[in-house]
Amino acid sequence: MPDTPPGSSSVRLTGADGSVLSPAVADAPSLASSSTSASSQRARPGFGIWVRDLLISLAISAFIIVFIYQPVKVEGVSMMPSLEDQERIFVNKFVYRLEPIERGDVVVFRYPRDPSKSYIKRVIGMAGDHIRIDGGLVYVNDELLDEYYVPAAYADARSFPDTVVPPNCYFVLGDHRSMSSDSREFGPVNRSFIYGKAVFGYWPMEKVGRVR
Repeated sequence: MPDTPPGSSSVRLTGADGSVLSPAVADAPSLASSSTSASSQRARPGFGIWVRDLLISLAISAFIIVFIYQPVKVEGVSMMPSLEDQERIFVNKFVYRLEPIERGDVVVFRYPRDPSKSYIKRVIGMAGDHIRIDGGLVYVNDELLDEYYVPAAYADARSFPDTVVPPNCYFVLGDHRSMSSDSREFGPVNRSFIYGKAVFGYWPMEKVGRVR
């Protein structure tokens, strides 16, 4: 609120209906001063509560971002059409403390050949699974895997010899098979490299929703 101009000794208050409220009689200054003081005292606790609630909200948000959900930007096309280049998603960094990694999960992990980089791929094989790719078709333990998330336009015809996923490791592939660097190239990913699960897309707006 702007300061009262120097030399001012009276005010004109306009009512809600646009009427002008007349100045009070001679003892009005003391009443106004008393009223202002009371209002100020009432305002201070209210402001303090607002600041406290704001700080608590910020602390909770920081906790969630640091320890549970992390917003990340997808860079590259290896997970199309499920996840597009530059898409923004939330990664749950806590979920695998409560539940095991499952086939079909979209996981974020440190690239085994350069841990300073992070990759995002889909889990295809678990420890002990036999993985084989024949002309682009993926077989897990000799059963053809139903990959609804890989449209024909994103598949390829590459093959991969039968391999057994080592203990505590996962075989991962990108959904855009013809444009993905994945376990066909760098092998199964150790559990220690996996640090989150892609759970929710929030940008662009047309992609808002759970990551499938």
